[in-house]
Amino acid sequence: MKLNINEHAAWVFKSGWKGLCPRCGKGAMFKSWLKVSDRCEVCGLDYRFASPDDGPAFFSLTFVAFPLLFLIVWVQVALQPPIWLLLAIAVPGMCIGCLLPLRPIKGWLVASQYVNRSVEAGTEQLWADMHAREDEQKRKEDGD
Repeated sequence: MKLNINEHAAWVFKSGWKGLCPRCGKGAMFKSWLKVSDRCEVCGLDYRFASPDDGPAFFSLTFVAFPLLFLIVWVQVALQPPIWLLLAIAVPGMCIGCLLPLRPIKGWLVASQYVNRSVEAGTEQLWADMHAREDEQKRKEDGD
């Protein structure tokens, strides 16, 4: 089934936001708050392809921290609250504002990598060799 651009984007955002498997849309993508599962428990999708790296932190800082910082500076300049009040509002606001979107952003990046079949140029064989060694090591450990 071929998805058009709007359906494609909607599927990536939906599966990423909800933390669902980008293939079947039913299994959980995460086994803990930010730890991606090894594989989907419903369809068996192997999540070893997923490498969002620092992407979630970058997007969280770019789209949340910078606007919040400007808001905090504006509050300080315009309203001039006592420093303790500013810190009591700013520190929790920045922490919560930057931490809460990490999981949906990471889910979005993993879903995007799957749907777009993204792989770094020239590394397909390298990843295949690495995964083959990991699989062989797991078989040896399970056989012992």
